Amino acid sequence: MAGHSKFKNIMHRKGAQDKKRSSLFSKLSKEITVAAKMGGPDVDANPRLRLAVNNARSNSMPKDNIERAIKKSQGGEGDDYEEIRYEGFGPGGVAIIVESLTDNRNRAASEIRTAFNKNGGNLGETGSVSYQFDHVGEIVFEASVKDADEMFEAALEAGAEDVESDDEVHEIYCAMEDLHTVREAMVEAIGEEPKSAKLIWKGQNDIELDEENATKLMKMIDVLDDLDDVQNVYGNYQISDEIMEKLAG
Repeated sequence: MAGHSKFKNIMHRKGAQDKKRSSLFSKLSKEITVAAKMGGPDVDANPRLRLAVNNARSNSMPKDNIERAIKKSQGGEGDDYEEIRYEGFGPGGVAIIVESLTDNRNRAASEIRTAFNKNGGNLGETGSVSYQFDHVGEIVFEASVKDADEMFEAALEAGAEDVESDDEVHEIYCAMEDLHTVREAMVEAIGEEPKSAKLIWKGQNDIELDEENATKLMKMIDVLDDLDDVQNVYGNYQISDEIMEKLAG
C-alpha cells in the first residue's frame, strides 16, 4: 500500500489547508459532547469518550476545549444530535461513505446531496456501497517510532489483524470491538501515543484513480469535509504519490 495511504492522502490535504484546523476542532468537540452525553462524562468509564479525548489530544486540541465539550454534554447540549450514514459514488466510480452527526437531518441530507451532485458524484441509498467496506478499528503511528517489522510484530502481539506501513506512517487494523484494547496494548508496547485511533470504513478493493478523477474526488471530499454536519468521509480509492504531490502543491 506504499504511496496509497489514506491517512497520508488526508494529511496532504489538511497540510495544504491549515484553515481547516478550527473546523477539525469543532468536529472533535461535537464527538466529545455526544460521547459524554451517551456514556457519561467519566473518561475512564466511557470508552467512546476516552477515544474521542485521545484523538483530540493527538490533534493538539487545547485542554480547555476538551473540558468545555464534556461540560456541554451535562448542560443539555448534544441531546438532539443524530448519527446518520450516507452512501454514494464519487468520480471514477469510487464508493463513498459519509458519517454525519447532525441536529438537523434535512439540512445534512440536502448539503451532502449537493456536494455529491456538484462534484461528479451521486448519492445513493443506505447500504448501496457499505458492503464494499469493512468496519474496523484503525490506529495510526508515525513511521519513525518503529521499523515496519517491529511494528508488525508488536501489532500482532497486541491483537491486531493487519498492518500497513510506508515511509510516513504505520496503519494498524483490528476488529472494531478490539480497538480500545489493541490501542492500549500498542501504547504500552511502543511507549508513545498514536496519531489517531478510531473506527473507520476500509475499502475491500480500492480503485486506482488517474489525475483527472483524483482531482475531482479530492475536491468533493474537501467540500464534504467543510460541512459542519459531516464528521468523516471514507472511499475505496488509491492515489499515487506523484498525483497527491501535484494536488497538494
